[in-house]
Amino acid sequence: MPSASCDALLDDIEDIMSQEDPKPQDRHFSRKHVFPKVRKRNTQKYLEEEPRPPSDSTIPGIQKIWIRTWGCSHNNSDGEYMAGQLAAYGYKITENASDADLWLLNSCTVKNPAEDHFRNSIKKAQEENKKIVLAGCVPQAQPRQDYLKGLSIIGVQQIDRVVEVVEETIKGHSVRLLGQKKDNGKRLGGARLDLPKIRKNPLIEIISINTGCLNACTYCKTKHARGNLASYPIDELVERAKQSFQEGVCEIWLTSEDTGAYGRDIGTDLPTLLWKLVEVIPEGAMLRLGMTNPPYILEHLEEMAKILNHPRVYAFLHIPVQSASDSVLMDMKREYCVADFKRVVDFLKEKVPGITIATDIICGFPGETDQDFQETLKLVEEYKFPSLFINQFYPRPGTPAAKAEQVPAHVKKQRTKDLSRVFHSYNPYDHKVLVPKNPEFMGKMVEVDIYESGKHFLKGQPVSNTKIYTPSISKPLAKGEVSGLTKEFRNRFGNHPKPTSDSCAPTRRDSAYSRIGLWMSQHDSAVRVAAGLALIALLFAFLARVYAYNVGMDQLRGVQPFEAK
Repeated sequence: MPSASCDALLDDIEDIMSQEDPKPQDRHFSRKHVFPKVRKRNTQKYLEEEPRPPSDSTIPGIQKIWIRTWGCSHNNSDGEYMAGQLAAYGYKITENASDADLWLLNSCTVKNPAEDHFRNSIKKAQEENKKIVLAGCVPQAQPRQDYLKGLSIIGVQQIDRVVEVVEETIKGHSVRLLGQKKDNGKRLGGARLDLPKIRKNPLIEIISINTGCLNACTYCKTKHARGNLASYPIDELVERAKQSFQEGVCEIWLTSEDTGAYGRDIGTDLPTLLWKLVEVIPEGAMLRLGMTNPPYILEHLEEMAKILNHPRVYAFLHIPVQSASDSVLMDMKREYCVADFKRVVDFLKEKVPGITIATDIICGFPGETDQDFQETLKLVEEYKFPSLFINQFYPRPGTPAAKAEQVPAHVKKQRTKDLSRVFHSYNPYDHKVLVPKNPEFMGKMVEVDIYESGKHFLKGQPVSNTKIYTPSISKPLAKGEVSGLTKEFRNRFGNHPKPTSDSCAPTRRDSAYSRIGLWMSQHDSAVRVAAGLALIALLFAFLARVYAYNVGMDQLRGVQPFEAK
């Protein structure tokens, strides 16, 4: 093969053409009898007969999503918000995991078993080739764990962007949003409260009044995920409550990592918030207060007793003690002593007749001696807590308690059994009434006759001819229906969104039309571009035919083509 010489430089690309090579105009006129053939396309047919994409398509907004939440009521509220946003966008929330295209797993990091369930669910999703989005405290606290690699994560303060994360995950991308909400450098409580949500129970609204806490407990992993205290403004919380009542809710649950610390970061306090909320609670509807640690309730005992006596507030308070040993509490960095806890409980039991006090106890914390545990047993025997959460200690990675010398596993298990035995030895009734299941009674109040009592319940029979009282000021939403749609969402998806979960699904006809409409709205620009290109192609084909016709006529008349010299 002859080699190319590089000795001489070519001044122009045309220099590589020989004299014998045909000129462009020669090539053109050699095809004077060849006319371009117009390729016809039925654009209208293309627009009308485009098939609806299947649910496994990469087009976002048409897939089925299964949501699983572990942990506290705060985490459950986050799960409801994420479900609402996804449903408002067009995704279908399903209760059938195998039928879903994507699994949204909302985790809890309090104890090892909860994380084990979370990890196993990830493995199962991968085995079934499901798309996966992870949420909650586990990935927020430790996003670099090996079993989380390559998976999309949405942080606990980023749940208002769940649609974005799901969209990108469906497209095959891995997305991680773990930042915190801030305003002028100040940390906020999290995503805004007026987002759409799907309540698991249409009669109960869970409102997170703050996120994070002021403590630094040595065993707590949740602190790593939720961070320091950040409270929502009172007016936003009141508006959320009012909106919920307008949607038929008859019970509000206030939740956070520590409700007692509410407002300390924004210059207010819990009693102030509660009095504002009581003002907007309809007659017969109820308010339930979540967990508060002893240090932050001590200075508000008088006001809290008045609030808990209010007819629209449940006489209930969850105050974790964790241990009745001051030395153990010191190792836990709980910032109170057993005497502080007793003072709170004694005061409330005296001032709020019939109050239910719930508490938590950890068995087998590092350094806990037999004597320490005996003190805890005595506390339970003395107060006979009607609601007691007994937890065997689990060392959580990255916490100071995990690095301490551990109590042997068999000792922890035995102490857990011993405490459970004490708990089951008394019968406090727990102020619960069971009545025959009747859909007519849901969310309503009826007068009953008590005929049996047990460990955790009272059984009652509705009094004949009793009046059924309805506290809701409007009809509750259907199960699975999206609540709290903002004007922004209503403008995009219409003023009357349909339920989008399996438990209350729209008809097949409505579902088909809504999905086709959603898909077309997302891709109408692409269709318009395709139609435009087709029209341009037709125009060029027409001009080419006109040009060829004119050239042919010129040749017949003996007119020579113009050639530049």
